[in-house]
Amino acid sequence: MPRAIWSGAISFGLVNVPVKLFSAVSPKDVRFNQLEEGTGARIRQKRVSADTGEEVPYEKIVKGFEISPDRYVIISPDELEALDPKATRAIDIEDFVDLDQIDPVHYERPYYLVPEKGASKAYSLLLQAMKESNKVAIARLVLRTKQYLAAIRPMGDVLCLETLLFFDEVVPAEALDGLPGADNEVSERELKMARQLIESLSTDFEPEKYRDEYRDRVLALIEQKAEGAEIVAQPSAEEPAKVVDLMAALEASLAAAKEKRSAEAASDGP
Repeated sequence: MPRAIWSGAISFGLVNVPVKLFSAVSPKDVRFNQLEEGTGARIRQKRVSADTGEEVPYEKIVKGFEISPDRYVIISPDELEALDPKATRAIDIEDFVDLDQIDPVHYERPYYLVPEKGASKAYSLLLQAMKESNKVAIARLVLRTKQYLAAIRPMGDVLCLETLLFFDEVVPAEALDGLPGADNEVSERELKMARQLIESLSTDFEPEKYRDEYRDRVLALIEQKAEGAEIVAQPSAEEPAKVVDLMAALEASLAAAKEKRSAEAASDGP
């Protein structure tokens, strides 16, 4: 059963909606420990001085910001604590914007907002109003002494809060080298074939059909080795062939997509 990681209230105007915050994700990464080969003993990490090579006690470690090579500004915990955003129990809505105005590149981590006991009506009112207006709330909140920018949006019958990257944390696409320019014009025939290929591969999004295949293989490998099976190394993957003739590649891809769809339709027959 998921447990709330924060509780407070959504605040907009003079309206407060008491809510609880739940993580919307549960990472499934396979984590390994470092062991000594041969003995299987755990490897411990030690903090040592770069000058003496001696281990440094935790209480003797301070934080420093490098301002130039090997020159640091030392910042004390008290100085940082004085700058911490004021801990509040409020999610302060600053603006409402159209959903399609937020590019997904700004999204960071999703959470669910659930109404506290007795706040269901106010929560439902905000949820319904945001659905009908197709608006997303831009808000600020403090989690574990750090202030976050966040977007709150309806997601079915729940409000989803997603922390956002700040403007200066997103690399502008204009800063990238190698993007196609005006001299990379495509023909109408090529464009038509590309649209047909996209259409032939279009379907409804079903998240459950996409699995982390690498993680599945790692877990299967662990299970096999735990049972004493001999593991045979897999051959290296072939490099994808370079596209020489764009039209030929589009035509072949379109034909393969149609063949796949026909096979799927036949297998799903009456």
